[in-house]
Order: sequence, then C-alpha cells, then structure tokens
Amino acid sequence: MDTVTWRLFADLAEVAGGREHTVSVDGDGTVEDALDALLAECDGLGERVLDGDALADDVNLMQNGSPASLDAALEDGDELAMFPPVTGGSRP
Repeated sequence: MDTVTWRLFADLAEVAGGREHTVSVDGDGTVEDALDALLAECDGLGERVLDGDALADDVNLMQNGSPASLDAALEDGDELAMFPPVTGGSRP
C-alpha cells in the first residue's frame, strides 16, 4: 500500500472538512484511485469535483507540484492537490 497526501484549497477544503487528507492506495495505484479514496472519506466532495465520471472543468489537479491526469501512476509519499481556478486582481 502507498500513502499519498491530498491538499485541498478554497471551497474544496470547506466541502471536504479540511485542507489535508491522507489516503492509502494499492502499490500500482493511480491518481484516480487516490481520488476515489478521498471521495469515500469526504461526503459531498464528489458532487463538487466531478462532472459525471470525469473531473469537473473548474478543478485543477496537481501531483508533486506539476499538472496531473487521473491515469498518472502514484508513488508512496506523493502529494496531490486540487483547487479551483485561481484568478488575480488588478494592481493599483
């Protein structure tokens, strides 16, 4: 079993009941497996981050600081992150 840590930001953290969640996946697991484990722990999060069976367009997914896909392989200790689009304000 591999252990990965999810970091959630903005409204995703609110829905999930916290910013950080640790989940376990099989040794040959994927990001999708880790997402399934996270959704099993966090009631209501699936409704926010999924559009049918796919990740919603307004959710960004990162693995160890780089953009990730659901079929990416995991390694023990990976850090996964999900967050809504980030917008910047104007500077005076």
